[in-house]
Amino acid sequence: MLRPSDSVVRAITIDGAFRVITALTTETVRGAIAVQSATGATAQHLGELITGAILVREAMAPNLRVQAIVKGATGHGTLVADSHPDGTSRGLVNLGKGAAEGSTVEVGAGSLLQVMRTLPNGMLHQGVVEVPAEGGISGGLMTYMQESEQVVSMIAVATLLGDDGVGASGGYLVQLLPEVERGPLMVMTERLKDFERLDDVLAHEGASADVLLEELLHGMPFSRLDDSPLSFSCRCSQLRVMATLASLPRSDVEEMVEDGKVLDIRCDYCGKDYQVSPSQLRSLLTTS
Repeated sequence: MLRPSDSVVRAITIDGAFRVITALTTETVRGAIAVQSATGATAQHLGELITGAILVREAMAPNLRVQAIVKGATGHGTLVADSHPDGTSRGLVNLGKGAAEGSTVEVGAGSLLQVMRTLPNGMLHQGVVEVPAEGGISGGLMTYMQESEQVVSMIAVATLLGDDGVGASGGYLVQLLPEVERGPLMVMTERLKDFERLDDVLAHEGASADVLLEELLHGMPFSRLDDSPLSFSCRCSQLRVMATLASLPRSDVEEMVEDGKVLDIRCDYCGKDYQVSPSQLRSLLTTS
């Protein structure tokens, strides 16, 4: 049986009470974790953060970029999730200098969640919140939405790990709309108690964003608005590498030219290697 493709689905209940976004992110997360060689709790947290960044982008800035960063509870280690409007996402694990083998990025009391999203005018909206002692990445995302975006939302993300790596990954975001009344709110609150852990739903064969949506809104009339594909992909390129080098002080570029060596630069997100020759560096001096 073919695995369902990663996708995000958007819907609204017919009574106008809830806006719902569900996402299956298994292959996206699998790709990011493989490149980062992440394992255990760090891999799980990274997968959940990537899913969370996708959900926040879909809810607040579907046509713009969103980046989510978690700083470990011990003050060491960072996780980064980068989600783009074309549906591609990537992730990064930085355990910090001198981190012992097997170290993990701890998420919980003492850790911070920072979310940055691009605004239509090109400026950045940025919010930083403390991750609750309980609730993990999901709790941190809900705290961010309420405190920084002033949007009451219920969010759950999960990444399931097995012997062969990522077994499944996905999540949902339910946003309360102004039209919500007490009755539907009570029904949804009870419904979400069954979805506090997504493990059972995601682990089921044939799990998809649509299946998650239907399970979440079972018995509640809704209108399916749209869907779009998701995938793991990096934004790096030779052009971006050159643009980064061009932003360095002229004296630094001159020093590298005088050194006469080919620069070897590796993308931290995907591991791709780039080479920049002295002649390419010299061209930056003639155009700067």
